[in-house]
Amino acid sequence: MRITRVLSAALLLLGPAAAPALADSSPSPGASSDAPTQAGTSFRTATEIEQGQKATASGSAGDYLYWSFPADAGQRPTVKATVDLPDAHAAQTWQLDVYDGLRRRQACQYGAQTRTAAQDAASVDVACTLRTVRSWSEPWAGDPLPGTYYIRLTVLDLATADLGLPVSAAVEVSSKDIGGSAAVDGSLAQPLVPGIAVTSDEAEAEESASSSAVLSAIEPEDGWSSGWWSDRWVWTAVGGVLAALAGIGGYALTRGAGRPRGV
Repeated sequence: MRITRVLSAALLLLGPAAAPALADSSPSPGASSDAPTQAGTSFRTATEIEQGQKATASGSAGDYLYWSFPADAGQRPTVKATVDLPDAHAAQTWQLDVYDGLRRRQACQYGAQTRTAAQDAASVDVACTLRTVRSWSEPWAGDPLPGTYYIRLTVLDLATADLGLPVSAAVEVSSKDIGGSAAVDGSLAQPLVPGIAVTSDEAEAEESASSSAVLSAIEPEDGWSSGWWSDRWVWTAVGGVLAALAGIGGYALTRGAGRPRGV
């Protein structure tokens, strides 16, 4: 009975400690009402979107459409895109590519990132789920790292008669929080966000002071993590406490064995 009371008290004490880890894995809030309605045409002009936000854009068949979004350590981003096609068209093959802040193309863990729309099909869906973003990696590994990620949507196989036909696209990014199972020791000094402090000579002339333009200003809602915290700290503490309680319980069950009563 005494051991049961000790275990119950320990679990009650561990409850508040585990709460932050459980809160971190909760889904992010829904998209805001002012979602972007256009896309960029290159990496430098990519339209910034937040995770959980549905962005739309109109363009012409043959255009390159670019968006960018932030992804932090421990997240496994999934990018989905839907392209609405004109009423009459030939078969078309569309592809979704994702690049990191160093403009390295990231492989999809799963998802159909290339799909062919049949003749006169109304739309085509493509998707890409990246590998889990790591807080640190070897330079040669090519693993996803915290920072800005770029989405490029384009058509690969297009009949000459369909070139320039109007199309519209919808893109949405969501992430699954993997947690401590993907945690590694070490972290980047800075996330891979391009365009830090680009000096504007025009602003210098007008204001007689230096100013900076940031190519990518978007970041996760809670800011960039430093890579030191993960829920594995909570479960390590839980394991340590349970091991200590097991030792206390074993001692309580076996104490006094082999000794005469009353000694």
